Amino acid sequence: MSHSSSSMDFYCDQVLSGLIDVERIAETEQVLAFHHTQPYWPVHIVIIPKRHISSLAALEACDLPVAHAMLDVAAELCRRVTDEHGGCRLSTNSGDYQSTKHLHFYIHHGPRLKDEHGATIAQPDALATPGPRSGTL
Repeated sequence: MSHSSSSMDFYCDQVLSGLIDVERIAETEQVLAFHHTQPYWPVHIVIIPKRHISSLAALEACDLPVAHAMLDVAAELCRRVTDEHGGCRLSTNSGDYQSTKHLHFYIHHGPRLKDEHGATIAQPDALATPGPRSGTL
């Protein structure tokens, strides 16, 4: 069932519980969006449901209102990032590609800063950025 707790659920265990502080960008009754705590792109936003859903692949009919609320937040943030930076990507991971077993969307823009294992990727001078994020988003 998609609502069971998981020992690999960083978002429930750390973020939603308040154990770590995150820079919140948007929040609704069902959804939280914040800047990634260890960004892989210059703009790296995480959107999560406020209740446990393990992944998009595990989505059940009862989860559709939450998924819709996540897409509403994602659409607004995609508009803002596109207005500020010219474009962005929206992605999610599932199964073995998912490092934390809690449904989450990423909105990201810019050259990738880290590989999938978290190692820094050397940037050509033309792509170098002053920090993990520029602009308001």
